[in-house]
Amino acid sequence: MQYLFLALAIILEVIGSSFMKASEGFTKWLPATIVIVAYISCFYFLSLALKSIPLGIAYAIWGGLGIVLTAIISVVIFKQRLDMPAIIGIVFIVSGVVIMNFFSKTAH
Repeated sequence: MQYLFLALAIILEVIGSSFMKASEGFTKWLPATIVIVAYISCFYFLSLALKSIPLGIAYAIWGGLGIVLTAIISVVIFKQRLDMPAIIGIVFIVSGVVIMNFFSKTAH
């Protein structure tokens, strides 16, 4: 159940970040409202996940997947481009999350 809470936190964080871009500096009320609700909900579900997932592991997964998914949305929806250094950086972040989860004793 804790990983379901973490997944919800990640999805809500990505929604909040995406609508932050759409809010144009909080000048559009509907996207700005979605940002606020998404982030409050995100942190609520993250706090539930943290009841049984170690903080470092949960935050690495949350941050890593959030970065990857937000980057994908920025390319697909907002038509932004990622250059090679950005892609390499994202690969390093994902690699770090994988290493922490599969090889660290902290995750168990």
